[in-house]
Amino acid sequence: MAERGYAFRRRSRLTKSAEIAAVFAHRCSTGDRYFSCHGRPNGLGHARLGLAVSRKAARSAVARNRIKRQVREAFRHGREAVAGLDVVVVARPAAAAARGAELRGSLERLWTKLAEKCKDC
Repeated sequence: MAERGYAFRRRSRLTKSAEIAAVFAHRCSTGDRYFSCHGRPNGLGHARLGLAVSRKAARSAVARNRIKRQVREAFRHGREAVAGLDVVVVARPAAAAARGAELRGSLERLWTKLAEKCKDC
């Protein structure tokens, strides 16, 4: 069933630590200076997102929350590119200083690269 609009519903999230650990164990990943993206086929037909934004990546809670909002927004608009995958996005320290448009553009490129890499898994 396709999502209506751009809502970020619970079915689109990785909510359990075991689900996130399974994505990290799969070893299908790509990255750039802002993010590291890890993926794993989920067999559900829709994408799910998990986030890891540590204090190492952004010291203040305000900065970490801004990064998470940008990632969720990019995911809402680009989830078709990673349909059928569980995706975990890990922020890197450069993301804290980047503008929102740079982060979203980076994620759009990473969704495409990750989908290509994970289709062979």
